[in-house]
Amino acid sequence: MGVVAALGLWAAGAAGLPDNAFPRVVAATLVTAVGGSVELSGDAGDLARTHAGITVMPLSVTLAGALVFAAGFLRPLRHRAVAGTRELAGWAARIALLWLLALIGLALGARQTFAIDLGDGVLGVIGGLFGAAPEVGFAARETPTVVFGLLWLAGVLVLALLVAPGAPLPSRLLRWRESVRPAAYAMVALLLACVAVGLVVALVTAATRGRPAEHFAVILLGLPNVVWPVFTIGLGATWDGRVDGPFGLPMPHLLDEVLRTPDVSTLNLGTLAEHDGRVWWLVAVDAVLLLGAAFLMAARSPAGTPAWRHALRMAVALVLTVLTICVVGRISAHYGLSLLGIGEVGGNLSGELLLRPRFWSALGLAALWGLVTGFLGALPAHRSRHRAVRPSA
Repeated sequence: MGVVAALGLWAAGAAGLPDNAFPRVVAATLVTAVGGSVELSGDAGDLARTHAGITVMPLSVTLAGALVFAAGFLRPLRHRAVAGTRELAGWAARIALLWLLALIGLALGARQTFAIDLGDGVLGVIGGLFGAAPEVGFAARETPTVVFGLLWLAGVLVLALLVAPGAPLPSRLLRWRESVRPAAYAMVALLLACVAVGLVVALVTAATRGRPAEHFAVILLGLPNVVWPVFTIGLGATWDGRVDGPFGLPMPHLLDEVLRTPDVSTLNLGTLAEHDGRVWWLVAVDAVLLLGAAFLMAARSPAGTPAWRHALRMAVALVLTVLTICVVGRISAHYGLSLLGIGEVGGNLSGELLLRPRFWSALGLAALWGLVTGFLGALPAHRSRHRAVRPSA
């Protein structure tokens, strides 16, 4: 996780931050990647006011950490059919202890203060005249970081047991293996396939449109932050958002165009198609990905499971997946400076980035897509099984 975060921040230009702040920014990125809390603060003297806030998870870093932790947890348990609850808890406790120490170190190290340069213009003269020396900083909150970081780890380990085909389960949970594991495996495969498609698009974009550093920063820090909401948009979901000031979305540029408006914008297939009609291909791509996931789920389910049951399981699994995307994909970031009570100072001293989903419509569409693709995806899986068991003449 640290390597991915450091490389992404380096590509974004954070290595040039003053006061050797780069390691502390990396620590803050890791804190937010596992659900921890980082507070932003500001101080601009008696006649000025600064304010800032951020709510975002760098999901590329989150995904990398989840894959590493899951692999490390499952490795000593491979080639086992059943494992006792005490044994699984023991392995989880060992990992959790090491992770707890790492979380404490990250929470203590993720703090820094920066001075804002007002420049040599009128704003700088006013600031010097009234003693307004704005500063902004960040600091991790220790208790929420430790609590949410441990909850994140618990979720990763539980999901690893549910997803991995060869992972052992306690005997009491074996009856859930046939119904839950195929759906969980299919949804994780779906999310990883979305990331793989987005990675290909991002690499092509970086190679053909220039500014490769910005694109690699997005890949290493927030590629799932882009591709997973775009996946839900392909299902018909709607997101509300706004980009103002120096904030931007370097990949894809279409999102930045739609969101950079004076007011909060609506982000869905219709509004994107007004700028580029090719976005309708998202529907076809989503359909292919969901049919593949449905087929994978049906192929891993017990033989004889009716198609309608596959459809219900697919619907439930997809609703939970889209709900997760809507929760972790929200973005809220803003900062600003006001002098003498005259409101926000423009330029590079204020900005806002907002992205939030409309939950209920997204979940309803996910249920509908899950029912249809779950039923259709089960049909070829059933036919392939019948051909496999048909006796030869």
